[in-house]
Parts: sequence; C-alpha cells; structure tokens
Amino acid sequence: MLNPEQMDQHFLELLKEIRYTARSKQLKDFSFDEIAANTGITVEELKTYVKSHEALVEKILEIERQKFEEIFQVHDFEGVNAIDILLIVSKEVAKYYILVSPSVTIHLKEKFPKIYQEHFDKRLEFIFNKIQINLTKGINQGMYREDLSIELLARLYMSRLIDIHNPDLFPPEKFSFETLFSMMFEDLVRSIAKPEGIAYYEKKIKSVKFEVDKV
Repeated sequence: MLNPEQMDQHFLELLKEIRYTARSKQLKDFSFDEIAANTGITVEELKTYVKSHEALVEKILEIERQKFEEIFQVHDFEGVNAIDILLIVSKEVAKYYILVSPSVTIHLKEKFPKIYQEHFDKRLEFIFNKIQINLTKGINQGMYREDLSIELLARLYMSRLIDIHNPDLFPPEKFSFETLFSMMFEDLVRSIAKPEGIAYYEKKIKSVKFEVDKV
C-alpha cells in the first residue's frame, strides 16, 4: 500500500500524463471514460483520488498554478538582476511547460467556466504580483522603462503562453516550441527594457538555452 507521500506523487504523475494527453489528443470533457480511453489510467485509479471529473478538473488546474508558483519558492531572487529573474523563470516555465502552461487547459473554459475562471483569476493575481515586483526592481536598476503597464504585461504574458501552443497558429512541424518560446521571451524583454537593459540581455542570452520537458 502506498503511503500518503507516495500517493501524492503518484497522483501528480497521473495529472501529468493527463495533461500530456490533453495537449496531444485534445481531450474534450476530461471525463473518466474519455481519459481511460486515451491513456493507461483506469477509472478506478482516478476514483482513488477524486470522485468526479469536475473535481479532477479542479486538481488539474490547481497543479498548473502550484507548479508555476513553486518556481518562485525554489529560487531566491533577493538581490538578483530583474532580467536574470525573467531568464530563470522563463527557463523553468519552458522546462516544465506541460505542467504550468495554460494552453493545455484553455479549452476547459467553455465546459467548466466557473472552475476555470476561479483558477484563471488566482493565477493572474499571482502573475500581477510577480510582474509588479520585477518591474519595480528593473526600473530601480535602470533596466526597464518607467512607463510600463503591469496589467497589460501580465495579460500579454498569459496570452503569449497560450498562443505559442496553438497548433493552428504555429504548426509544430514548422516551429519548434524552443524556438517559439525563445522568440516570445526576447520580444518581451525588448518591449520593456531600456537600452541598458537590452545590452545586458544580449550579453546574458548567449549562455541561455530553453530546454523543454519531453514525454
């Protein structure tokens, strides 16, 4: 029998597999039967952890938020250059994008609007807070422009994460995720940085590679 810690880890692996499947096979309603038909996960196994597919959707969205927030818990950004912080966070998002990317779950908005909106609002609030801290730091360090909109940047960040995973906009056979993410990050930095910040970014980016988590 699995102990509580092992059960939590096992459930995380199940959620990760479901998210991979959702991205590759576009799960429609996240019902137990649909998941069982498209993965090696059984209905009985799922019911060990959640009693309904609505509860499962809540857990899938919850882990999306938690894993994104863990990036800031693991790294100590005290005294770190604002552009370096963006680089570190972006590398982590790229590395674990299946677990943290809202593009995997955006289609849940139509079927589970209340659950999704609560999740989205919490995630956006967290991003607002972190962007505000980063912008303040970058401005004080002379790296960013002073006329930046926190809300606009937070929403652009979310929308860009969603868009770069959209196969209709960016067919994966033509554009690798690594290339798209790298270009998205560069566009973000160049849109908010002063010449001093851009020069610093151009120096640092030479040693950075966005490595994406693979199945």
